Amino acid sequence: MIKAFFKFTLLLFLSGSAFAGLVFLSLGYVVSLPACEPRKADVIIVLGGDNGLRVEKGAEIYNAGFAPHVLLTGIDAQFYRPGHPNWRERRIRELGVPKKAIKVDTESETTWEEAVNAAETMQKKGWKSAIVVSDPPHMLRVHQTWNKVFEGSSKTITLVSTKPAWWNPLLWWKNKTSYRFVISEIKKNAYYYAVYL
Repeated sequence: MIKAFFKFTLLLFLSGSAFAGLVFLSLGYVVSLPACEPRKADVIIVLGGDNGLRVEKGAEIYNAGFAPHVLLTGIDAQFYRPGHPNWRERRIRELGVPKKAIKVDTESETTWEEAVNAAETMQKKGWKSAIVVSDPPHMLRVHQTWNKVFEGSSKTITLVSTKPAWWNPLLWWKNKTSYRFVISEIKKNAYYYAVYL
């Protein structure tokens, strides 16, 4: 009887450990899954908080003719002057996006605020569709947030991710940058579910 109980307990422990291991390994796929290929839209929304990859992806999508407008979000209003664009605006212009095609959001500081303020801008401009650009581990939170903000509207959102050298959805835990990003996003997703969703 004790031997059978020990075997059952061991089997339960091993099964639980294997399941936990699979969940851990799949986190890279879970957080990046909502990303897809770009499709025609009214505006490309390049989210803030990056080191340039998002801006480069936004320019690439613009230059490929997917949308006639670009909205840069998350630009610090304290240091922004229309006559003196910040580095993200300068960089996207260097990459071929004309000044007249660029709109800047200096109000948003969080993913939630980016979605809310972008929705207002789209409403004012009459834009019905958007391509939203961010990094792979950010995609799940962007998906949940933007779907919530745009719930009940006829506007469509396409999520497109950058392709950083540090990202591998299977081996995300082996790279310091992707490890920090994924763990941070798991925590932030939990917070967003509790507060916003």
